[in-house]
Amino acid sequence: MGDILQILDFLGVAVFAVTGALVASRLRLDFLAFVFFAVFTGVGGGTLRDLVLGAPVFWVEDQTYLLVCLAIGAALWLGAGLVERIDKPVRWADAMGVAAYSVMGAAKTLSLAHPPLVAVLMGVATATFGGIIRDTIAGQPSALLKPEIYLTAAFAGAGGYVALSVAGVPDWPAAAAGVALALVLRGGAIVKGWCLPPYRPPDETRPDDPA
Repeated sequence: MGDILQILDFLGVAVFAVTGALVASRLRLDFLAFVFFAVFTGVGGGTLRDLVLGAPVFWVEDQTYLLVCLAIGAALWLGAGLVERIDKPVRWADAMGVAAYSVMGAAKTLSLAHPPLVAVLMGVATATFGGIIRDTIAGQPSALLKPEIYLTAAFAGAGGYVALSVAGVPDWPAAAAGVALALVLRGGAIVKGWCLPPYRPPDETRPDDPA
């Protein structure tokens, strides 16, 4: 379990740091702002997870995570233009972060002997909070408020991992399945615009309904 946690933790931190630095590049900010966005986006979700669970905050115990964020911020200060040539780079990096961190948050919660439902909710919180911080500071609409699948992907990744883990599936296959499920759902939303049916008040008249 320790290897899985560490790999997913570093992956989640790294790709969320990329999204933060890319947002800073689009806002034409300075070098310190690049680093700020990379760090707070990268460690935000994991920080919330550890504080809620009463666990030692991961980047306080191991400053390697901060160094990864600093390095990514500096690298994108120099090369954000190259990354931006990729189609929808922020959204794809964010998708990878959601996939990795939804499973990571759930796995760490289970490893601390918390119930499965708590593990699923903490997986979702871990996967989404860094992006919320990034969008709030940048003054951009949060991905949570968009109709396309986002939270659902985090729930699917965390829930899939927890269900398989509780069923006795070994950690590596369970983690891989959870990450793949979340990434497929979020990727489908990015490429195909997948979304769930929105809420409609009972008395709302649809545009194509007769008056």
